[in-house]
Amino acid sequence: MNATLPTAEALRTALAALLDGLPPTQAARAVDRLIASYRGTTPTDAPVLRDRSDVAAYAAYRMPATYEAVRAGLDALREAAPEWEPATHTDIGGGTGAASWAVAGAWEGPRTTVLDWAEPALKLGRELAEASGVPGLRTATWQRARIGRALELAPTDLATVSYVLKELTPEDRDALVDAVAGAARAVVIVEPGTPDGYARVIEARDRLIAAGLSVAAPCPHSAACPIEPGTDWCHFSARVSRSSLHRRVKGGSLSHEDEKFSYVVATRFPTDPVRARVTRKPQLRKGQVLLELCTRDEGLQRTTVTKRHGELYRAARDTAWGDAWPPP
Repeated sequence: MNATLPTAEALRTALAALLDGLPPTQAARAVDRLIASYRGTTPTDAPVLRDRSDVAAYAAYRMPATYEAVRAGLDALREAAPEWEPATHTDIGGGTGAASWAVAGAWEGPRTTVLDWAEPALKLGRELAEASGVPGLRTATWQRARIGRALELAPTDLATVSYVLKELTPEDRDALVDAVAGAARAVVIVEPGTPDGYARVIEARDRLIAAGLSVAAPCPHSAACPIEPGTDWCHFSARVSRSSLHRRVKGGSLSHEDEKFSYVVATRFPTDPVRARVTRKPQLRKGQVLLELCTRDEGLQRTTVTKRHGELYRAARDTAWGDAWPPP
């Protein structure tokens, strides 16, 4: 990857520079309110981010985790279509632009448009982008838009919809997914890695397939999800490094946290999905590795790789939750 492309560390640096001086107590109060909204069950058609302090707290609290979750989806897309590069990108409900940072970190060229209904979020996102020094971010368009049934989308190569569907009514969710399916060649949708977040992703997945797109990731196929409703949910984990700012606004002491997320990637062009994907953290035992897999042809599978498998066993010990199996 080109060394000039933005990284998670570059994002943390930009956040620290712009948010320096924010009173910790004010940030903590805003974070507490945002966490309550984020974990709640009532959808809203009003902006969650109301003012500069809300946006600053949100940026410090959520941007690093959102970046890592979206980047995982983008990496899966790149794995399934290594030759494809988007020329245009629309970040729908993008807020302060975490998904746009992830896209700019995956490809050099996309022209990005960020759509959100919260003007304070767009303003701070623009400031962060300008501070990044990355041309693809500095030239992005930040546009206020109502996310839902009234949204009209211009054609785009790539659309990202990250942690947005929960904020919408079911009718607005369906309308948005349909609009994205009609406008984009590739779609990446990310939601919290909870049962209800997974349910929203599956609903979106079904609508994308019905609109003629094919699933590129995380599933190895575009058939029905093999998970029996109500018994489990498909989600993944991304390790997020915490900066001192991040620890301060969240009141944590650890240097990292794990972001759980569900996602789907779908495209209108051919891709090569993995044969199987690891759907849980591999379990290491003496002389063996236990893998939970979603496979292309056999549905959900549990497999045990032992020392007798030689190179495959060594690969299994290095395999992580969300990876392809067997390794490329």
